[in-house]
Amino acid sequence: MSDGWGVTVSVLLAGILALVAACGGEADKHGVAAGSTAVPTAAIVHDEMEFRGSTLHLISGGPEQGRAVLLLHGASFHSGTWQELGTLDVLAEADLRVIALDLPGYGKSAPSELSSEDFLAELLPELGLDRPVIVSPSMSGRFSFPLLIDHPELVGGFVPVAPAGIAQFESRLPGMGMPALVVWGTADTVFPVDAAQPLAEALGGADLLLLEGAGHPAYLDQPDVFHARLIAFVNSLSR
Repeated sequence: MSDGWGVTVSVLLAGILALVAACGGEADKHGVAAGSTAVPTAAIVHDEMEFRGSTLHLISGGPEQGRAVLLLHGASFHSGTWQELGTLDVLAEADLRVIALDLPGYGKSAPSELSSEDFLAELLPELGLDRPVIVSPSMSGRFSFPLLIDHPELVGGFVPVAPAGIAQFESRLPGMGMPALVVWGTADTVFPVDAAQPLAEALGGADLLLLEGAGHPAYLDQPDVFHARLIAFVNSLSR
């Protein structure tokens, strides 16, 4: 009789322990174990928004409370380029809030009635971004330079990557003192690298990242170096 009860109790205890282990290790819908205090990283999400009568496409990821980074693009690219390169995942995993935007008339975004000079200043409040770091390659300089000059209070940091519009806007940059990281490929045949140092000086002594042997979209040639320096730059900024 006692042996039978002993076996029964042992089986019951084993079942209870297995159930406890299963519950304790169960992951919630975010992939974080139950009871964990870790903040889950938001998934990469494609979305559309109505803005001033037109539709904009964007891709976002990372924790909502993370420091914001807005990724623009050049004329031959779009928001999806940053996802294909892994930039969205890398920044999100670094606990940054990242948004890649199709500029008006590019990618999946419709043209806008707003000019390139006014577009970002109107858009940022709608996105709810608190002084984001603006990453601005090539053509997107025509959107980012006016924002930087006319509304510096909306920008937390600036990462131009061989941007267009330097000749048009450079004279209005000196003395700005905006935290910036100027990125350029040394083999750029569209905008020669000779323009990198003058731009860094015009921005008030910005950091300079020259990617040896990289072409015009330098981040495509050396993404790991670009990602590492971008994250370090963002993390060096105060709120």
